[in-house]
Amino acid sequence: MIKGSTIRMRKRILLITLMMIFLFFSILIIRLINLQIINSHNLFKMANSQQLASTKLTARRGAIYDRNMVPLAQSATAWDVVLEPNYIKNDEAREVISQGLSEILDIPKEEIIEASKKRSSYKIIKKKINSYLKDKIIEFKSQKNITSGIRLIENYKRYNPCGTLASTVLGFTGDDGQGLAGLESYYDKILKGEDGKLVSAKNAIGTDMPYDYEHMIPPKDGQNLILTIDSNIQRIAERCLKQAVEKNDARDGGFIIAMSPKTGEILALAVENNFDPNNPFELCNQDKKVLEETPDEEKQKKKSELLSKQWRNTVVNSLYYPGSVFKIIVAAMGLELGLVDENSNFNCSGGIKISDRVIRCHKRIGHGPLNFVEALCKSCNPAFISLGQKIGSKNFFDFYKMFGFHEKTGIDLPGETKDVFFSEEGNMKPINLAVASIGQNFGITPIQMATAACAIANGGELVTPYIVKEIQDKDGKKSFSKKIKRQIISSETAKRVADMMAQNTICGGAKNAYVPGFRICGKTGTSEKKEKPLIPGQKEYMSSYCGFAPVDNPQLLVLMGVNNPQGGQYYGSIVVAPNCGLFFSEALPCVGIQPQYNEEESKKYGIEIPNLVGKKISEAKTNIIDLDLKPFVIGAGSEVLSQVPSPGNLIARGGTIIIYTENNTEGSENNKVKVPNFIGMKKSEAAKIAESAGLNISVSGSSDENDIIKTQSPSGSEYVPKGTTINVVIHNDNLID
Repeated sequence: MIKGSTIRMRKRILLITLMMIFLFFSILIIRLINLQIINSHNLFKMANSQQLASTKLTARRGAIYDRNMVPLAQSATAWDVVLEPNYIKNDEAREVISQGLSEILDIPKEEIIEASKKRSSYKIIKKKINSYLKDKIIEFKSQKNITSGIRLIENYKRYNPCGTLASTVLGFTGDDGQGLAGLESYYDKILKGEDGKLVSAKNAIGTDMPYDYEHMIPPKDGQNLILTIDSNIQRIAERCLKQAVEKNDARDGGFIIAMSPKTGEILALAVENNFDPNNPFELCNQDKKVLEETPDEEKQKKKSELLSKQWRNTVVNSLYYPGSVFKIIVAAMGLELGLVDENSNFNCSGGIKISDRVIRCHKRIGHGPLNFVEALCKSCNPAFISLGQKIGSKNFFDFYKMFGFHEKTGIDLPGETKDVFFSEEGNMKPINLAVASIGQNFGITPIQMATAACAIANGGELVTPYIVKEIQDKDGKKSFSKKIKRQIISSETAKRVADMMAQNTICGGAKNAYVPGFRICGKTGTSEKKEKPLIPGQKEYMSSYCGFAPVDNPQLLVLMGVNNPQGGQYYGSIVVAPNCGLFFSEALPCVGIQPQYNEEESKKYGIEIPNLVGKKISEAKTNIIDLDLKPFVIGAGSEVLSQVPSPGNLIARGGTIIIYTENNTEGSENNKVKVPNFIGMKKSEAAKIAESAGLNISVSGSSDENDIIKTQSPSGSEYVPKGTTINVVIHNDNLID
């Protein structure tokens, strides 16, 4: 019995031992699997972090150029100042380094001392210093014989050489180089490139080993953007918009878009106010005053709101109420459906009753009998409401969608919003159809309106607007071109609407945008905004103008809006059209369109300036006088070295040509004159004053001799070379639309 029990006991002990051995090896195997397979990647990273030091090498962000390769945004070289605590040998060296860097970088000495005591081989104490400070640090290291402890790492700082120009389009980057707005944000992945790194080995105590153990993975620089923007047209657009906003005291600013109607290229795009992308977190002066008046506890929130508003691109991010500008779309609908032609008759009694409401015309006593062309030129509400009822809600909504108003345009800018319309099914009530027919009570984006108008200018094609023309790097380029979404209306219908718009510029509501020598098509609009007004009981308006030129071969389309004007006038024909005329007069030559005067205009404006350079003074003066112009000679030389205005430009009869006979005289201060303030003068009076000052005048806007000048460029008080042409715009303040 005892022997049997002993054998069983031994077997149990052996079994338990075997089980324990099995369990031990199972745990060991599981542990090995966990270390070698499951957690190998994390352990490998931990080992690397203990054995290797990695320093990021920032990639150079791609540049942004306009269509003529003018740089708009670049990455200038800067340097990060890196402290290397593990290389600082003793307290004496720490004291010298901290004192020197504190003085150069304007950093408290105590902060640098504290950073230098950390057990680390890499501590950034100042990012993106300029070359001046970098040179001072290098000089300091040389003077103090410092060979370790301080390192300068090349980095890049974003810089916009043209300042505020096109800032809403370009956007800006943050301190880390990431695009935060505009094209910088939309094309961030393309612009930013790929950062590299410098990997160095550490010894057992965590100090970097000699440079022989370093390995560099070079950064891959970002790609460049070539825009469709023309910086010259952009400057003109921004100046004309600024004048319109300031002159009319527009409380909510404004916008302007200039496009190539045939391709969809954006030639200029601006909102007011522009911010400085070099200092994007700096408020404009007006907003600074608002912030100063804000209670302290609300200042931070208010500043964020003001900055967000300052960066906002209202052309794509905000709704716009087109008003009568939309009538060109309704006209296209009616002509395309065959419901109306140029000779169709309407009768305006001052209002039209739809359901139980009477919608008034802006001319309360009515226009009386008028044909369709006159209805557009006089912007008659009852006529277009009547046409809208004939079109019907389904056809109206179908065309609304065909013109692209019910979808995003696809422009390559961030944050594009959609429209707000009455009904997605097109089952609008008669009253909704009536107000939609005159562009009221619905919201679209400015870029949607401009793109739809391009279809009228280009023969009926809806194109996709775009702002980046090419993406380039050292390996090649990717080009973008015209994208046609669909044919909306026939080329015949488009031409008929364009001809009506051209007539509107000659004798209708858009004639304040008339420019001699350019056959411009235009339509003005005034709409009551739907948002709650800032001042209760006070109506707020959106004033706008849309036009293109020349009528027979459109090369340039512009849409300008002035938001909530407070200057006493709010009609688009008065607030916006004159500045658009000024824009056309300056911008059309930039796209290769020169004035072509009719017989009547030629008598006033059609004298082409000859090339006088190289001619003897007597011969040049004779040529000028024979053209019914006046010569003005500066210098004592015997032949013409330069002239103002330059050859090929057109000048009004009786104008002055300045001829220079000595070098370096054209731009000298002695030959500059102060521009008179022509505002409020009649054209004849301004011409005499300009002549006495040795200046020329180019007139746009109303052709009525009794109307007065309301806008000029350059402005009064500026100094310009003698012979310079001053662009003036004459308003007719009786136009309503």
